[in-house]
Amino acid sequence: MKSFASDNNSGIHPNILRAIERANVGHVIGYGDDPYTKQSDDRIRELFGGNIIPHYVFNGTGANAIALQALTQPYNLILTASTGHIYVDECGTPVKTTGCLLKGIETPDGKLTPELIAPHLTGFGDQHHSQPKVISISQPTEMGTVYTPDQTRRITALAHEHNMYVHMDGSRLANACAHLGLSMRELSRDCGIDVLSLGGTKNGMMMGEVVVPFRYEPAENMRFYRKQTTQLYSKMRFLAAQFLAYFENDLWLKNALHANEMAKLLAQKLMELPDVRLTQAVESNAVFLTMPRKKIDASLQSYFFYFWNEKINEIRLVCSWDTTEDDLTAFVEMLRTL
Repeated sequence: MKSFASDNNSGIHPNILRAIERANVGHVIGYGDDPYTKQSDDRIRELFGGNIIPHYVFNGTGANAIALQALTQPYNLILTASTGHIYVDECGTPVKTTGCLLKGIETPDGKLTPELIAPHLTGFGDQHHSQPKVISISQPTEMGTVYTPDQTRRITALAHEHNMYVHMDGSRLANACAHLGLSMRELSRDCGIDVLSLGGTKNGMMMGEVVVPFRYEPAENMRFYRKQTTQLYSKMRFLAAQFLAYFENDLWLKNALHANEMAKLLAQKLMELPDVRLTQAVESNAVFLTMPRKKIDASLQSYFFYFWNEKINEIRLVCSWDTTEDDLTAFVEMLRTL
């Protein structure tokens, strides 16, 4: 049985597994000085432009921690949405690794705006206050919503006007690209993002994310932060080989397009039921909805998924690269029987 709890619960795409197997031949130099990592570096430079230096890591929390360390001093303030992964789901890692104060801003849909951010841009130069330095956004947000390029540019313009940086948590960036029909570069570097945490684990990879700095200052010492954060993998070729397969023939985009399509179809099927209400626009691979608590509890006997807001009986259903229409039909038919 497939669950709708998270795209982390899905398996590994066969192309990724084959890439790992192909890399598992002979000996190569460790810590990134291997041909697979160099090829992957070149591919990422092609995708984003410029002489950037990617930094491969094990997971998204590690990627975010390294990115934020490279952008801050311990007396700084990091602003993010109150639903942001770095604020809710990383067990205080950004605070511990950076020493910074982390402030969550309430939003109706997970998306920050200049209007929501501006009231928190205070105390500059005052030695008694944490100094605002980073705005961190998730693309897509934890609510499944997607920033348009214009919305992102408004945030980066505000940040740069105040000599601040913008970090993008792109653990599901592929899904945002699939929704808008734009490239990774168009949704990140071209919008003024300073450092990107680019994910692959949620979209068919076994493990691995990559920190992509677009400015020299944060990139300068990032390799040292990676080592201190215990994210430097000695057998780097097995991370890089996955990214090579991920980018080959746009596998990343095909997987994301499919997951998004399944989420939209699931939402359509759910809306045929009289007691289901969507609570967020379906713009990526997640569906947020409410339905009677008795039906939720009964559903959990057969399927695994998470509450998002238990007070209002809101749940989150997530589709993956391997979700099928039969999976959707079976789930909705189960709900009909209840």
